[in-house]
Amino acid sequence: MRLALLQCNTTVGALGANAALLLERGGAAVAEGARLVVGPELALSGYPPRDLLVQEGFLEACRDACERLAASWTSEVPLLVGTPWPAPSGRVWNALVVCRAGVVETVYAKRLLPTYDVFDEERYFEAGVVPTVIDVDGVGVGLAICEDLWRGDDIVDASDGGGRYAGRPEPIAELVRAGAQIVACASASPFTHDKLRAQRAIVAKNAKAHGVIVASANLVGASDDLVFPGGSEVCNTEGEPIACAPLFAEDTLHVETEGAPRAADPLAGTPREELIYRALVLGVRDYFGKTGVRRCVLGVSGGIDSAVVCAIAARALGASNVIGLAMPSRHSSGHSVEDARELCARLGVAYRLVPIGSMHGAVEADVAGLFTSLDLPAASGVAEENVQSRLRGLVVMAVANKAGAIALATGNKSELSVGYCTLYGDMNGGLAVISDVLKQDVYALSRWINDHHEEAGFDGPPIPENTITKPPSAELAPGQLDSDSLPPYEVLDEILHRYVEQRQHPDRILEETGFDEAVVRRITRLTDLNEHKRHQMPLGLKVSSIAFGRGRRRPLVQGSW
Repeated sequence: MRLALLQCNTTVGALGANAALLLERGGAAVAEGARLVVGPELALSGYPPRDLLVQEGFLEACRDACERLAASWTSEVPLLVGTPWPAPSGRVWNALVVCRAGVVETVYAKRLLPTYDVFDEERYFEAGVVPTVIDVDGVGVGLAICEDLWRGDDIVDASDGGGRYAGRPEPIAELVRAGAQIVACASASPFTHDKLRAQRAIVAKNAKAHGVIVASANLVGASDDLVFPGGSEVCNTEGEPIACAPLFAEDTLHVETEGAPRAADPLAGTPREELIYRALVLGVRDYFGKTGVRRCVLGVSGGIDSAVVCAIAARALGASNVIGLAMPSRHSSGHSVEDARELCARLGVAYRLVPIGSMHGAVEADVAGLFTSLDLPAASGVAEENVQSRLRGLVVMAVANKAGAIALATGNKSELSVGYCTLYGDMNGGLAVISDVLKQDVYALSRWINDHHEEAGFDGPPIPENTITKPPSAELAPGQLDSDSLPPYEVLDEILHRYVEQRQHPDRILEETGFDEAVVRRITRLTDLNEHKRHQMPLGLKVSSIAFGRGRRRPLVQGSW
């Protein structure tokens, strides 16, 4: 059989546009000989629709749009459309609808509903109970949706422990028992840099274990904080990939299921840094494109974080749509301004120098008098340092407002973890591009971008070498370095990776790393104490197994336990 998997980029709530995309791409696939066309999970509504599902009228609008789509699909070739669908109980199914010959022929309801990390499907959906197999040219095709295939086996959160669906039916096995020779799976699985290879292995494992062809049509694009990588694939009954779609790009994947040779895997040889870079570029591009905003503005300090964010923004939006503002105070070094200027010149983005010395002096004098009147300490400290950051945030937001742009926050995950960031200052913005990237990974990204500048989309290395090699500093006090307040980043990031992303107890971190106990206790406690800052940060793009935001729900107020 000739299959076509539609790896398409849909927008949440854009029902008409999504339906038109599925019809256009599906029709083109049939014209090229496809006998079965499979779209991604919830492609019609966009994924994830979240509380739109409980908004009055939305479910009815999805059903109407699907029925109009089906009426327009006059082909005898089945088109599998992911959409919310009313369940007989009055609740909602996460459904895969079979459109054929102008009608909705069959509706399959997803059986395993993930409720962990960023997923909250049990909040909205009712689980299906019936395995569904349709006939396509005499071949039994079993229908599955995302978690029906993954069963949580792609979870890399070490604290999960497995067994999430213990005692529940195994959907793929039941499909095979019901006569499926091919399993068509509609998927919308968000990107994390450590999950793609695990999912490849799951597809292969299911195909080989059940002696069935498995075809997974994966969503591509970004929605809010989530990036979907695509990479649709088909495995034969031996678990060998016979077709693989590209990553981070729309595509229609065609494959003849009989006699197809082993296909090259686009993941093979792709470094982790490239995956993260491409995910972040797509995340920025779609966030702006789907909200209708063309321009962005950010502070360029000459440091590594703003340099990487500026490069990502230039690649995602085009250099002409990026404004970089260098805002030195009296504590800023000369090389920081020069590095920022050179970065913008290499990227071709607009650069403006906005010294904040006069503003800083005026505000500093006024608040000093206020502090004195309140009998507060006269010695300069964090409050005075943060005035500079907040003045920079004010300038960035003023330009963003005037230009109709979105401000980009440039803080990394290491800083955000321990609170080495300023509320209403460098945390200002509408999108936090690298908020899920640890500091060492930011450096790795910068080196990959420079070393592979053509693959990254640049004519030459965009990031000044001095930006990469100089010691990191917030430059809010004379001679200040990050190392004055934080342990070395190789230590800090290892602690944070274990504590935040693997949810390890501090005692286990101490036992397995041999790090200084006081350092480990301090960093884990700082991470807990600064939860309130992260609740006020902009939306951040998720690229790791556990990102700050929807998937990590920690209390703001908690005692030591």
